[in-house]
Amino acid sequence: MRIFIGSDHAGFEAKERIIAYLKTLSHEVTDCGAYEFNLDDDYPDFIKPVAVAIMNDKDARGIIIGKSGQGEAMCANRFKGVRAAVWYGGGHEPLHLSREHNDANVLSIGAGIVPETEMLTGVEVWINTKFPGEERHLRRIAKLDI
Repeated sequence: MRIFIGSDHAGFEAKERIIAYLKTLSHEVTDCGAYEFNLDDDYPDFIKPVAVAIMNDKDARGIIIGKSGQGEAMCANRFKGVRAAVWYGGGHEPLHLSREHNDANVLSIGAGIVPETEMLTGVEVWINTKFPGEERHLRRIAKLDI
């Protein structure tokens, strides 16, 4: 699977771990930055390239990471066709539902909230969860883009 990933300084270390892990699973990963730790960087600079890539590649997925994941999701969700879901750990049900009901194509992770021990497993669960394409969910998703 093609996966685009981006983070600011708050998610930088988590991004590096996730990239390494995804490569062990044979995914094609594109790092959209940050490319080095810089406490003064701005998350939109690294989230926008992920969102544009997902907007233009319907088969790809995105992972965005920040301290809370909220600002990152807000940024990504401004792009037509991008459906970013925020995950704070604590279980896999939100990951399954974001894919099965909402066909989320971007996962926004709160690196300051999700324990490191959960992060990689959660990413794998989200990537492996399929969207079944039920009519009721397709109908609802179609109403999102204006």
